[in-house]
Amino acid sequence: MADTAFDIVIIGSGPGGYVAAIRAAQLGMKTAIVERDQLGGICLNWGCIPTKALLRSSEIFHLLHRLDEFGFSAKDIGFDLKKVVDRSRKVAGRLSNGVAYLMKKNKITVLEGTAALKGKGKIALTGKDGKPQPDIEAKHIILATGARARTLPGLEADGKLIWTYKEAMVPDVMPKSLLVIGSGAIGIEFASFFHTLGAKTTVVEVLDRILPVEDEEISALARKAFTEQGMTIHSGAKVEALKAGENDVEASVTLADGKSETMRFDRVILAIGITGNVENIGLEELGVKVEKGHAVIDDYCRTNVEGIYAIGDLVGPPWLAHKASHEGVLCVEKIAGVEGLHPMDTKNIPGCTYCSPQIASIGLTEAAAKEAGYEVKVGRFPYQGNGKAIALGEPEGLIKTVFDAKTGALLGAHMIGAEVTELIQGYGIAKTLETTEAELIHTIFPHPTLSEMMHESVLDAYGRVLHI
Repeated sequence: MADTAFDIVIIGSGPGGYVAAIRAAQLGMKTAIVERDQLGGICLNWGCIPTKALLRSSEIFHLLHRLDEFGFSAKDIGFDLKKVVDRSRKVAGRLSNGVAYLMKKNKITVLEGTAALKGKGKIALTGKDGKPQPDIEAKHIILATGARARTLPGLEADGKLIWTYKEAMVPDVMPKSLLVIGSGAIGIEFASFFHTLGAKTTVVEVLDRILPVEDEEISALARKAFTEQGMTIHSGAKVEALKAGENDVEASVTLADGKSETMRFDRVILAIGITGNVENIGLEELGVKVEKGHAVIDDYCRTNVEGIYAIGDLVGPPWLAHKASHEGVLCVEKIAGVEGLHPMDTKNIPGCTYCSPQIASIGLTEAAAKEAGYEVKVGRFPYQGNGKAIALGEPEGLIKTVFDAKTGALLGAHMIGAEVTELIQGYGIAKTLETTEAELIHTIFPHPTLSEMMHESVLDAYGRVLHI
């Protein structure tokens, strides 16, 4: 290895790390990135992208069972699980190769192996073969080591019958019965995938409602939709212990009414959150501050140790790829002295859950806005009032908007229904531009589109809705 001195070194090549590397190279910095596994990190290889490929397959399977509704017919509709999984892996592989191309295009040095902070401006590198490599020197070091699935005592994965997200993405069999512990985005997406393909699915959530970070009204509609699809959902419940047998798992569950039940499932998926990869990278030795399993940073991703920065899942919620990418760019631009930067506002970060029906949101929920002291105006528009939704055969859903009654500022938007994960960015732009209801009302939305519902929801908040 010829080069060992760089302006900036990023440890971890997920959506935060590799984007930070590209931006650093664009700004003229001599840049290197260290990756111990696959370029693209968890998101591209074992998270965001391959799960969407799986969910696309389940979406098609669902539509195939509605052929008669659209005037078609077919017999013996089935699926090949191995092919479904193989396609997902190929999609991940293609994108990982794409990251490799981007590194080469931007003249970024890729160092394969495991990195650890050794001292001020120094990184110890261990190759994939386990052998020590020459130390790396860097004026600036960005930690982008990501996070891993969280476990609790008595709820440990075994990789065979009790899965984390990683095993759930490459199932060797389609379970007849499935328990999903946790109803955040990861849990609900897997529940949706396996249930659509035929697994009798039960979701257990310790809080009083599923999708607890979402607006309460959207959570309720999601629960109603999942229940109507045939899922069993227990909220306010707790899985006390799991006992794996030869072919199934025994789950001890305390329900919301305090009663205990023993349930059996072919497989269990743990989706009880994630914790940052803070271990074995030299944080303690350098005195980098860590709280609750995550590195502590300021508004520009700087840790308490000069020259050390951290981004992405390593620094805590929201655990989203696009948040990590934005932090990566912000961090590098601050290092480079770019003027006019603003700290990231988490209220402007959209969140998306790719279950069926899809869920997306941005900003404050209605309850959070009221708790923050706002007087609010709330608008709603149902999918059943939209021509495009009816034509698509997707008439179930809701668009909800929350405004500051005094200023007209858009405080939040919350959606459930077909393609809301694509629609939400319209409100994302509106929030970034600090748009008020006046601009949104006077914006012309194309017809016939699902986006018209966004306009109607704004109109409804101000007593001007047209189509209900």
